[in-house]
Amino acid sequence: MSFPLRTMCVLVASSVFVSGNSAEAGRLLGRRHSGTAGNYSTCAPVHAHAATEPTQLAAAPDAKPAAPSADIVDTAVGAGSFKTLVAAVQAAGLVDTLKSAGPFTVFAPTDEAFAKLPAGTVEALLKDKAKLTAILTYHVVPGKVLSGDVVKLKSAKTVQGQSVTIDASKGVMIDKAQVVKADIECSNGVIHVIDTVLLPKE
Repeated sequence: MSFPLRTMCVLVASSVFVSGNSAEAGRLLGRRHSGTAGNYSTCAPVHAHAATEPTQLAAAPDAKPAAPSADIVDTAVGAGSFKTLVAAVQAAGLVDTLKSAGPFTVFAPTDEAFAKLPAGTVEALLKDKAKLTAILTYHVVPGKVLSGDVVKLKSAKTVQGQSVTIDASKGVMIDKAQVVKADIECSNGVIHVIDTVLLPKE
């Protein structure tokens, strides 16, 4: 409930009268009588001590994003779109390598990318461990290379030994594969998703 200023002054003065201090009450009411009993032309200002502005709370420091807890293999399995790649990694015996500390950068072909290979290619590769290993390690670059650094490169040497070419003039191309999703960070590196399987020179 709000009161006009005059009413507030009278209320304050009344409380002072009750306490027995009539001089103080007169000072508060500013006794300039206008001729009518109880009619005073001015009133000493009453200063409210309640806070009129919202309390300013100190801003909490920005929380750092949590570090990824899943490694490259577990991240690929969890994504659900790298089933063929995961099966190939298992067949080549590279699971432990890609679950190690690394770090590694993996250009990961999707299931659709493997489906673009000629019929029977994947099945044949799963039976040829040496060739399969060469192809898979051609998709892996030592170190954690995020997209901001990838676009600055013209090539990158892979774990297989050969180098992939990088062209960032129109999107990002790794050899003949396009990066369709970049910077999937893992606890031991990063995955860049590509739409075509990379094949090293024989």
